[in-house]
Amino acid sequence: MLHVHQFPCLSDNYGYLVHDTESHETLAIDTPDARAYLAEAEAKGWRITQIWNTHWHPDHAGGNEAIKAATGCTITGPAEIEGKFPIDRIVGHGETLRLGAVEAAVIDVSGHTNGHIAYHFASEGVAFVGDSVFALGCGRMFEGEPRQFWASLARIKALPPETLLYCAHEYTESNARFALHADPDNAALKAYAEEIAAKRARSEWTVPTRLERELATNPFLRADDPAMMARWGGSAPHETFAALRAAKDNF
Repeated sequence: MLHVHQFPCLSDNYGYLVHDTESHETLAIDTPDARAYLAEAEAKGWRITQIWNTHWHPDHAGGNEAIKAATGCTITGPAEIEGKFPIDRIVGHGETLRLGAVEAAVIDVSGHTNGHIAYHFASEGVAFVGDSVFALGCGRMFEGEPRQFWASLARIKALPPETLLYCAHEYTESNARFALHADPDNAALKAYAEEIAAKRARSEWTVPTRLERELATNPFLRADDPAMMARWGGSAPHETFAALRAAKDNF
């Protein structure tokens, strides 16, 4: 059985420690703030044995060296980490990893960066998606191109709808403002946005988010919906996605 410990770090990141209660292994998903991760692990009485990076950005892999020095853990991630931050094992789409006896599938979710991956624990109903998708949003397209990014989002869309998506940042309130602009007639979105505003007013987290809800409300995951395609143009979903992403970049 896995226990996910979530905590805020840096300005708007979330840190995740995943603890296997059978093997007593502890996994760090990304390493935005080494001190915070080590302190949180110590407070829980856990020792970090593995790091799994989602992509190369410093607020996701910048703590690799310090955490490895403190714990001797093994670092796994996409090839793009190599040469930028310490890594012991490179993995890609379709491979399987283990935390204790619990398996996770590696999924290509490139687009934000060209090597971005996510980790899906099917038995636990959770996925750690980094900056590929957020509650009511998706990552900026720093390195990829629209067809590639849409294919990545399609892989996320194909996960079981009850999957909890653990995103890497608390961007939901600002994402909601754009989502309402992009899809103003969506009643489910309006209700979701009101709930988000109330949570943030109470300084509550909006992550994780359930995929089923995102499928109904997240404009980037709905780029294949006929109504969204009509509103935003494009003869194919990746073209509609490109229009949405460009609009969000300038919103």
